[in-house]
This record gives sequence, C-alpha cells and structure tokens, in this order.
Amino acid sequence: MSLMVDKNCMKMKIRDVENAFRYRRIPYPKRSVELIALIAISCTFFLFMHTKNLNTRLREMEVKLQPSEFSALGLTGEHHISGGGDGSRSGNDINTLHGTYQYLKSTGQMQSLNAKDLNNTRKAQLDLVFFNRVPKVGSQTFMELMRRLSERNNFQFHRDAVQKVETIRLADDQQQELAEVISDLPEPSVFIKHVCYTNFTKFSLPTPIYINVVRDPVERVISWFYYVRAPWYFVERKAAFPDLPLPHPSWLKKDFESCVLSGDQECTYTQGVTVEGIGDHRRQSLFFCGHDYECTPFNTVGALERAKYAVESQYSVVGVLEDMNTTLSVFEKFIPRFFQGVRDIYESSAEYLTKINKNNFKPPVSEKVKDIVRKNFTNEIEFYQFCRQRLHKQYLAAHLPQKIIGTP
Repeated sequence: MSLMVDKNCMKMKIRDVENAFRYRRIPYPKRSVELIALIAISCTFFLFMHTKNLNTRLREMEVKLQPSEFSALGLTGEHHISGGGDGSRSGNDINTLHGTYQYLKSTGQMQSLNAKDLNNTRKAQLDLVFFNRVPKVGSQTFMELMRRLSERNNFQFHRDAVQKVETIRLADDQQQELAEVISDLPEPSVFIKHVCYTNFTKFSLPTPIYINVVRDPVERVISWFYYVRAPWYFVERKAAFPDLPLPHPSWLKKDFESCVLSGDQECTYTQGVTVEGIGDHRRQSLFFCGHDYECTPFNTVGALERAKYAVESQYSVVGVLEDMNTTLSVFEKFIPRFFQGVRDIYESSAEYLTKINKNNFKPPVSEKVKDIVRKNFTNEIEFYQFCRQRLHKQYLAAHLPQKIIGTP
C-alpha cells in the first residue's frame, strides 16, 4: 500500500516539474522589451503607409484604365517627340488636346469647332503649298516628309537654295519678286524657304496654301544656340562658302547656362530690342507677323497680335513640334491633296526622321535657367500656345462626331 502511495507521489512530483518547465516565464531586461515594442510599432506603421500608398496608386491606375469620354471618342492625344518643357503638363491643361476639349465643353464653346471655318485651305487660289519654315522647329524632318510625299502624291518639290547670308525680312520689291517666282511654279507644287509671311494679294497675285510649324520658344532658342556651334555646321558652311571666317574659339566653347547667368549680351533677351537677320532666333512670331518694321521688336504685343491674325486668317495649318501625331493628322485632314499618307510615312521611318539634323552636342539645360529665360518670352510663349490651341481645335473639329459638336 505504501509502495503505491510513493509511486503516486513520484508521478505528481514529475508532473509538477514538467508543468514548471512548460509554463515557466523567462525574464527579459526592461530595455529589450521596449526595443521589441518599438520594432513592432515601426513595422506596423511602415506596412500601413506602404499599403496606403499602394491603394492610392491602384486607384489612380484604375481611373486611367477606365475608358474616358475623350478616349471613347477615339481621340488619342499628343505624342511628345522633343524634350520640350511642357511634356509634363496635366491632361486638363488648356494647352493639351484633352485640356482644350474639356475647356470648350465646360464653357459651352463646342459649336465653335467648325472644320470649314478653321480651314483656310479653301481660300487658296493656287494648288501650291508655301512653307515659310521657322528655323529649329523640326523643319528638316518636315521637308523630308514632303519630299517623300511629292513622290507618293504626285506634286513637285521645290526649296530655296542655301545662301551665305539669309535675309528673312524683305523689301517690297523683293517680296513681289518672291511671290511672282512662287506663283509661276507648276501646279501642284510645294515651295520651302526661311522667310517672313508674304502677302501675295498685296501684289495682285493668287494666294497659295500657307503652312508652318512652331516649337516651344525657349527650347527653340536653346536649340539654335548649340546648333550654330556644332562642328558639322561649320564644316557644311565652309564647304559651301570657303571664304567664310571661322568663329573665335571662346565663342564656340560658350555654354547656354553660363551665357544666361553671366548676363552675356547674346543671351540677354530684352523687351523691344531689334536685331535683324535670321540670327535673331528669339523671334518665332516674326515668321508670321510679316516684313513690316513693326514686327521686328522682340516680344511686343503689336508683333504678337499681327502674328496671331496672320495664323488665324491665312494659314491652313500651323503644326507644333511637340504634338507630332496631332500635327500630322491635321495636315492630312485639312490639306489631303498634299499630305495624304503622311502618318504612314512618318510611322514607317520615325527613327530616321527624328534624327535628321539632331544635335548630339547639345547638353541639357536646367529648369532654373529656362525659367529665367521664360520671364522675357511672355508674348512669344503666348503666340506658341495660341498656335497650339488652334491646332487642337482643328483636330477636334475634324475628328469629333457632329452630334458631339452640335450646330450653331
């Protein structure tokens, strides 16, 4: 009996020992406990923030993937081919295709999208395109496109010869001579030249189809700065005109940022200053304003308004380098005799065409310096935006169903 009791006591003691080991509490130092708690809180906060950010991004992607009214109409927007400063604009910006659409819709101006009223091609009295090209707006690319189109669409291609000194603002007798030369070309033809807008009716001559292209004016002025300093530029010029003197090495080594920040006269864009010749690259609006002296002062309201009027009343299409898809589509829709198939040609050779005349010696320019320059280009920027909005209106007028636009 006593043996049985001893065995039971032994079993209880063993069970107590097992329980003691099973449920024992290991003491931790106080700082270790605090460290573990801190790590747990940090991990929880990190996971919360990461999840919140992920949810936000997913919602943004969901909105983008939803078929908007704009995309449902088959309007695809712009394609930025240059590193223009406006490539990051919001889709609601009035200077984007989508932004123009939203603005016209919200202000009840959809009825202003009349393709006939926006197309000056119908006013032309000659089956002839006059491209008075602005320098450094991708005009070499457009010239190559038009050369290829001349073979496809059966028209003649003509361009002005390279000149030692190119004069873009002509006297009256020179304007008349130019207009007569162009008017005598066989129809259909294209004529291309760096020159200001020339009014043919002033000399009782039939009106051609005016076209041109513009570019963000600050990006354009930077492009010109490095273009005239590129080694291959001087090789070509020297080969064509052997007696041309070579520029000073210090001028060749100049960079745009230092030029602006140091107050160098070449990069000081003063309101109202007049510099004659194609070398005055700052005045994009000059190519639309015309040959009058009132068009020459830089960044003035008078030159701006004259240029706007010429675009709106005379030009069939003014393309925008930063909106290549929109530009080519409008050219094809508004001037089909010459531009039918232009998008096919561009898409099949885009890599080659965008490299034409590309300057690999042009370094990047900081936004800080660009902002300094923009302050002096207010009217030039307004003109660029005016041309861009007009291009978008033409695109919308040509592509939107009539039931969307409505009738006046």
